[in-house]
Amino acid sequence: MYTLKKSLGQHFLRDENICRKIVDALQEQPFNRLLEVGPGGGALTKYLLELPGIDFRAVELDAEKVQFLEATYPALKGKLIHRSFLDIDCPFEQPFTLVGNFPYNISTQILFKVLEWENQVERVIGMFQKEVAQRVAAPPGSKVYGVISVLVQAWYEVQYLFDVPPGCFKPPPKVMSGVIALVPRNEVPDMRSRRDFFLLVKTAFNQRRKTLRNAVKSLFPPEVLTDAIFQQRAEQLSVADFAALTFKMNGKNG
Repeated sequence: MYTLKKSLGQHFLRDENICRKIVDALQEQPFNRLLEVGPGGGALTKYLLELPGIDFRAVELDAEKVQFLEATYPALKGKLIHRSFLDIDCPFEQPFTLVGNFPYNISTQILFKVLEWENQVERVIGMFQKEVAQRVAAPPGSKVYGVISVLVQAWYEVQYLFDVPPGCFKPPPKVMSGVIALVPRNEVPDMRSRRDFFLLVKTAFNQRRKTLRNAVKSLFPPEVLTDAIFQQRAEQLSVADFAALTFKMNGKNG
């Protein structure tokens, strides 16, 4: 068999009902290419390999799991990428769907990587620590609405699908988990540039207790900061508000 490595945030799914629910959610929209992140012991993988007509690949960092998976599921030969997901190049030339019980220690970095790939990722069905899943899906005004909420929601509609209790994993994590779906938005809000948008959002939430006027004053001309919107705090602004403000920022930042 194989050993579990805490250093890699490994909590392997063992509940077949949850595996099937994830695969059912995945199949609600058609897709041709699929990448699984962190297949681990293959709980989801065995179902994904059965999907007909799919160009399937999986990325796994742990050499022991790669050996186990290739021995247990011969159909995986040539489909496994033995690297960290954070270090790989885009695995397909055309748009693809992403699925996985994401390692909790890199789950937000996985989302930033998805954003880096811009229009390549046509859908994500991912399991996260519940509080991370809630943060990604949070609406403006929520206490957990933050940087990751705004950046992901600028490009994707986020839907919280269902909770996954600790007992569904081996070993059980100390927290609840949650599965979310990301589907590309029909229209991305107009912004001056992705770079300005990222800079503004990160700067605004870096001091979330302050009003925007104090948190982002370095990014705007003084006369712009008199606008009433700057009296609000970052969590009160919508994705569209942040996008619109990028056009009023100082000339090329950085």
